[in-house]
Amino acid sequence: MSEEKKQLTLRVISQERKLLEEVVDRVSMPSTQGEITILPKHAALLSEVETGHLRFTKDNNEQSVVISKGFVDVSPTGMVTVLVDSATHARDISVEKVQAAIKAAQETMTHSEDRRELLMAEASLKRAMLEMKIAQKTKKSGI
Repeated sequence: MSEEKKQLTLRVISQERKLLEEVVDRVSMPSTQGEITILPKHAALLSEVETGHLRFTKDNNEQSVVISKGFVDVSPTGMVTVLVDSATHARDISVEKVQAAIKAAQETMTHSEDRRELLMAEASLKRAMLEMKIAQKTKKSGI
């Protein structure tokens, strides 16, 4: 009798749309308590996630998603639901758009004195820099 391979179902949902729903072998992401990795048979979990790099492995191929702050819910059945403000799959990142976002955020930070605008520009710059890093890594690895 062959043993069935245990896997997880990963759903990443942002305010805009459901970005993905796939059967995966493992998921790693930044949480408020540090990096977490979820494997099949993981205990039930509800945790806050931080802006950063969500990685998942499917058939020995690692893929990446840039996520903003939100929550992750891991059910005892292996359903991993990540609810975030925004998410972008690595394959959808446009280097030209990221470069424009970096430039716009830097200009705002240089010229604005409005605290709210500065905070938003800082968050935008952080996300754009992360997207650039992931786009460059993805390009090098050929994902």
